[in-house]
Amino acid sequence: MTILKKKINKKKLPLVTVDCVLFKFNSVLLIKRKFSPFKNFFALPGGFVDVGETVEEACVREMKEETSITLKVNDLKLLGIYSNPRRDPRRSTISISFYSEINKMISPKAGDDAIFAEFKENWQKEKLAFDHKIIIKDSISKFRSDV
Repeated sequence: MTILKKKINKKKLPLVTVDCVLFKFNSVLLIKRKFSPFKNFFALPGGFVDVGETVEEACVREMKEETSITLKVNDLKLLGIYSNPRRDPRRSTISISFYSEINKMISPKAGDDAIFAEFKENWQKEKLAFDHKIIIKDSISKFRSDV
């Protein structure tokens, strides 16, 4: 049977997500998750890409929904793709991750599926959801090489 004739099991296809690392001075923006998996864990703002939007648009939308912070697509820098099939316990996901910097005083306000949002300097001490600790470490390395 050829690949074209084979029925695709949609439940086995990975879903596309975005994550955004936002730096402010020496801190990183984190949300506290409202729902499982990783309920009450800190996480990066992000989520699933909707049909009809680019990954950049999804990143901007998720940032606004979860933290009330408005970014523009041009503010985003591509960090990388995270595709470990076990990164999300629900099912296989592929995260296209971005990073950005904000240099003004701004206070995030949690919304959507976030119960809390804040810039944290000591993010290393927190329990982070998914593979977000790796994503933050990678973004710090990339951010330093940009400067």
